[in-house]
Amino acid sequence: MTDHPSLVALGWQPFFADQLTHEEATTYRPARLIEHHRCDAEVDNGKERLLIPLLHSSPKMAVGDWVLLSGPDKIFRLLNRKSCFSRKAAGTKIAPQLIASNVDVCFIVCSLNEDFNLNRIERYLSMAHEAGVEPVVVLSKSDLCTDAEGFSAQVQQLDPQLAVVAVNCLDPVSTKSLEKWCTPGSTVVLLGSSGSGKSTLTNTLLDEEIQDTWDIRENDSKGRHTTSRRTLFPMVNGALLLDTPGMRELQLADCEEGIHATFSDIEELTFHCKFTNCSHGNEPGCAIRAALESGELDARRVTNYLKLLREQFQNTASLHEKRSHEKSLGKIYRRAQEESRRKKRGSIL
Repeated sequence: MTDHPSLVALGWQPFFADQLTHEEATTYRPARLIEHHRCDAEVDNGKERLLIPLLHSSPKMAVGDWVLLSGPDKIFRLLNRKSCFSRKAAGTKIAPQLIASNVDVCFIVCSLNEDFNLNRIERYLSMAHEAGVEPVVVLSKSDLCTDAEGFSAQVQQLDPQLAVVAVNCLDPVSTKSLEKWCTPGSTVVLLGSSGSGKSTLTNTLLDEEIQDTWDIRENDSKGRHTTSRRTLFPMVNGALLLDTPGMRELQLADCEEGIHATFSDIEELTFHCKFTNCSHGNEPGCAIRAALESGELDARRVTNYLKLLREQFQNTASLHEKRSHEKSLGKIYRRAQEESRRKKRGSIL
């Protein structure tokens, strides 16, 4: 059952099939989460789409997850993820927010206007590297920019091996250059800020007006949220496209390895610092400061590297403390429930 062509078209891979026992493979049917709502989730089992109610006991899920169904509206268990994008929840809330899972390629969409931001691109690259997903930087609105090549060169300097593509999201001929990453059965996620052109790009790649689009504000080139939820769309060529709402705030957590990979050139220099605990400030023998003074490193890039490291450390510490606190509370609640049950049994006797 688990190698059915309809499941393969949804992105089913050996990674997921290998997790199933013989009994599970013959008893339960896999399904993929296509859209996540407040109280329920829409899943596709290769034959039909079903609405699964989300209960307090339901696992925390993201669009792209694979689950085993024990009935038309009941989840038996969540399968391990091949990859996962998450961030610290926006605002002051101390909690992780799942963005997308089981993704193969990440299109980081950034518009070629006043909203172009290398620091933000490095944030998304860190997320992609942490997830183990191939990143592609898509520079949108190239038709409105007089120096698309210059902007592309700036992004390329972040990593000579990084794929950087400038496109006009409204033009199917221009976006055709992205199709080599959209292979049958692969899942591609679009990430970027509001107004970057993700919804327009989605419509063009799907050759259908699926997502609403709005003009950006003329005074600051900022966009408005047009996509309100994450949805997995099938492409004509057999790939799957996952559009996401624009994120004005992208706080990193549990992303240390991703930051190291994004700034690998700076990371290599840290091994040449005189002190192993060098903070790369005013310490003598700091290799990073020496590289800055010689012009080998860009000051903006070093500043962002140190900023992201501090941010992810603080957010990760807060999340781990919250998890530890919740775990302790859970133990207290369970002990209280057990004590209550013992007292009830004693009163009956």
